[in-house]
Amino acid sequence: MGSRSRARQVAAALGFVGLLSAVLGAVMIVMVPSIIKQQVLKNVRIDPSSLSFNMWKEIPVPFYLSVYFFDVLNPNEILQGQKPQVRERGPYVYREFRHKSNITFNDNDTVSFLEYRSFQFQPHKSQGLESDYIVMPNILVLGASVMMENGPMSMKLMMTFAFSALGERAFMNRTVAEIMWGYEDPLIHLINKYFPSMFPFKGKFGLFAELNNSDSGLFTVFTGVKNFSRIHLVDKWNGLSKVSFWHSDQCNMINGTSGQMWAPFMTPESSLEFYSPEACRSMKLIYKEKGVFEGIPTFRFVAPNTLFANGSVYPPNEGFCPCLESGIQNVSTCRFNAPLFLSHPHFYNADPVLAEAVSGLHPNQEEHSLFLDIHPVTGIPMNCSVKLQLSLYIKSVKGIGQTGKIEPVVLPLLWFGESGAMEGETLQKFYTQLVLMPKVLQYAQYVLLALGCILLFIPIVYQIRSQGLKDAESQPSLASQPDQLPNPYTPLLQDSLSGQPTSPQI
Repeated sequence: MGSRSRARQVAAALGFVGLLSAVLGAVMIVMVPSIIKQQVLKNVRIDPSSLSFNMWKEIPVPFYLSVYFFDVLNPNEILQGQKPQVRERGPYVYREFRHKSNITFNDNDTVSFLEYRSFQFQPHKSQGLESDYIVMPNILVLGASVMMENGPMSMKLMMTFAFSALGERAFMNRTVAEIMWGYEDPLIHLINKYFPSMFPFKGKFGLFAELNNSDSGLFTVFTGVKNFSRIHLVDKWNGLSKVSFWHSDQCNMINGTSGQMWAPFMTPESSLEFYSPEACRSMKLIYKEKGVFEGIPTFRFVAPNTLFANGSVYPPNEGFCPCLESGIQNVSTCRFNAPLFLSHPHFYNADPVLAEAVSGLHPNQEEHSLFLDIHPVTGIPMNCSVKLQLSLYIKSVKGIGQTGKIEPVVLPLLWFGESGAMEGETLQKFYTQLVLMPKVLQYAQYVLLALGCILLFIPIVYQIRSQGLKDAESQPSLASQPDQLPNPYTPLLQDSLSGQPTSPQI
């Protein structure tokens, strides 16, 4: 009896533990998604107490700027009206450092900041040195010539004389460092002397000079602390809620984020929208596919075919015109009216006429498309590669001798890619707290529920078996009642006693 009592107690204890486990597992199934959501909301908002604040303030991801130049092989022939021939040179790789300053939290649930950038050349990652010489179009000469195409002939003749006196030519041979970060040019000094407000820069002229050791404008974005629905969205840029570079309200709108983080809990129907000061416009990327980056699930977003389409192909882009062929965007209105165009590298995804007009271009999706891999639960980028090309529209301008007989063409100057991927301690911390722990909780809830059901089954089985034993004990045993058993010899005994002979029965 003692052993049965102990077994009954053990079964009851296991049943109680099973009940608790099952209840806890069921509660976790209901509550864990809400807990995870609350933790994500708490840690992705722009708040000093959030997990991602330091990541937002001082981006720990190593960014690299890779620049590829289009070295012009036949400048003299181009001046005679022949087709341009170019050779891609590079990459020339720079480590990009970013940090935010002047961070100010405002009363309307926004934060204002300046983000500074600086660049450091990386010889071991580059295919060439900053001292390499590149033959490129002289943007100051050819750009100014196109700008003055419809000007008075007297002015164009004066420009020809000025260019000749200063030794300016249609093409120049400069080092990578000079093209990137600036070079002294007598034409710049002349322009600044007589037209001081024409250019924002003084002294040296370079394609990336205004980006190095400078900020990208004063951003004011929503923190998500009070109103989560607008988290990371840009409220204003340089005090403006919309820009005035373009010819339609839609194109002038400042939409999306500042391009660093997006709202969490994305779906394949989500899109990535951000404002780019360099492109002077908002851009929208669309979902392509699911993926995994270092064990972290991601959504890949890419540029739609319509990103740089002209107004005839995609009417909403009409505000960015005047346009040329589809696939390149005229950015002259935000680049001192110089005939500059933005596109994908090698005119990828653009009208084939553009790439066919220049020898040496080979557009392909793998090398020249851009993408962002985002962790959909948090909206934080894991891996990105943004690639853009800058081109100059050149042509012969009557009255300006330096332009010769140049046939109208959009000539690529360079293309660049900004890339970055989360790594090291930051990646490990992100994976542990925002991927591994939620996964452990998710598995734990089902393990507890299954374990609880198994433990609850033990006292049920014990009860069934105990009941069976009791029923068996309550039945009378045949061995204990021998008198009631039939005896096959009874008839024979009875016949012998009566004196009657017996006969066998067949």
